[in-house]
Amino acid sequence: MQTRYMQMKDVTTRTDEDGNIFLEGMFAVYGSVYNVYPGATESIARGAFADSIGGDVRALYNHNTDLVLGRTSAGTLELRDTESGLWGRIKINQTDTDAMNAYARIQRGDITGCSFGFDIPAGGEETVVRDDGTVHWTITKVDPLYEVSPCVFPAYEATHITARGHDLEEVKKRQAQAWRERMTNKLKEG
Repeated sequence: MQTRYMQMKDVTTRTDEDGNIFLEGMFAVYGSVYNVYPGATESIARGAFADSIGGDVRALYNHNTDLVLGRTSAGTLELRDTESGLWGRIKINQTDTDAMNAYARIQRGDITGCSFGFDIPAGGEETVVRDDGTVHWTITKVDPLYEVSPCVFPAYEATHITARGHDLEEVKKRQAQAWRERMTNKLKEG
């Protein structure tokens, strides 16, 4: 499972006419380029979540599986693939002190980040290596989407960097091999 940390966009807290309280907003924004590490960027293509939001997705707090804020199968988490990105609404359990504490921290603006846990299936991302040696990944398909988490910091940041670091090294190896083959062919021709 991979995770990504993003600023939540337009996340609001609200109360409906029945006194239910909600967290809602954009949990991932399409086309937003963010730095994975120096020389590597990533973005999510429009529609990447389209096939994955029908599963049983959880809303966790700080990726903590002991702090479930909502769940699609329980009807307490609603997710939608929109033109802008992954929109979600979590119905907060007001009898759960942990959920209320999380809600209060978000309402105050102390927590403004979100992370989500997912896998990228084969063929679910595009890699572009630029002339300057930097690389950009575009995630075109997320499947499955395991969870969304309002959180202070991203979980598994080092693992995420290591995984992408390995990807960049593989890209560089393929580039070097392609260059060697071109040069070998030129020498054979000349």
